[in-house]
Amino acid sequence: MAGVFSSVFARNASRNAFKFTAAVRTYKTPINTGILFVPERQAWVVERLGKFYQVLKPGLNFCIPLVDRIAYVQSLKEIAIDIPDQAAITADNVVLQLNGVLFLRVVDPYKASYGVEDAEFAITQLAQTTMRSEIGKIDLDNVFKERETLNHSIVQSICKAAEPWGIECMRYEIRDIHLPSKIKDAMQMQVEADRKKRAAILESEGQRDAEINRAEGIKRSQVLSSEGRRTETVNHAAGEAEAILRLAESRAMAVRKLADAITSNRGEDAVQMAIAERYIDAFAKLAKSSNTMLLPSQAGDISSMVAQALAIFQSMKRDAAAPSDPKLTTMSLPSSEPTPPTSTGTTNLERK
Repeated sequence: MAGVFSSVFARNASRNAFKFTAAVRTYKTPINTGILFVPERQAWVVERLGKFYQVLKPGLNFCIPLVDRIAYVQSLKEIAIDIPDQAAITADNVVLQLNGVLFLRVVDPYKASYGVEDAEFAITQLAQTTMRSEIGKIDLDNVFKERETLNHSIVQSICKAAEPWGIECMRYEIRDIHLPSKIKDAMQMQVEADRKKRAAILESEGQRDAEINRAEGIKRSQVLSSEGRRTETVNHAAGEAEAILRLAESRAMAVRKLADAITSNRGEDAVQMAIAERYIDAFAKLAKSSNTMLLPSQAGDISSMVAQALAIFQSMKRDAAAPSDPKLTTMSLPSSEPTPPTSTGTTNLERK
């Protein structure tokens, strides 16, 4: 009996002397001393006589030495696993080199211990194959535009595949994307062409806006100029109308004053004298010029011409004093023969 226990103890000691690498992370399995203290956020899988017995929770636990063996130590913390570079082909046949980082944690220590032999290796391979599969569904441009969607799809695929292993994938991030040199050059040329196009568009839009502003300025200037000309024309017309009105008023006033003067005492004599003076002045001016003019036959007889003018004046005066009825109004025009001056007119001239 003692030999049996000694052999079992020796076998357990030999197992505990090596690091246990079957779990997600490498841990040394502790020796069963009967009284065990499990750290927080860890789970110890215990086998009794080679068969699964229980999972020890954090805190104080009791086990039977030499009978119970701590087979696996699982960490319940979230851990990060590097996904190495791998080749992936996009939907438009571009070969990419990608790597990433995967974040996961153990949710079932029993499944993580007995569901898969090497959980880390299995998760790494699963992440690589899933990433290649998802990259093949999209083209190169969408790889850069839809990285978030791509990461989410990879996480969903890994979680579904790793559920029997008791492992939950928290998130996946594509870290680096390496492109072929020719693709890089082509993309650089495309970027430069896009920048040149945007620059040309911005320049043309600036020129268009400048032309529009210039045209609007010219239009506004022409409108203001036409309004100014219109205002000037209106003001000029108003000024001319005012001047004509003032001139007409002054002429009317002069005519009224002249009429008043004529109807006053000895006004008729003054008018006759003024007509004679103007007649003489007119002939004096004609005598100074060298122009040839047609004159009436009595032009040399000043007295007869003055008498004729006075006769016209007397006729106009009688018409003004007659009734306004056109049937009763008659106007006597002087004949071609000069009318001899009346005795009153002659007497007045002699008096002058």
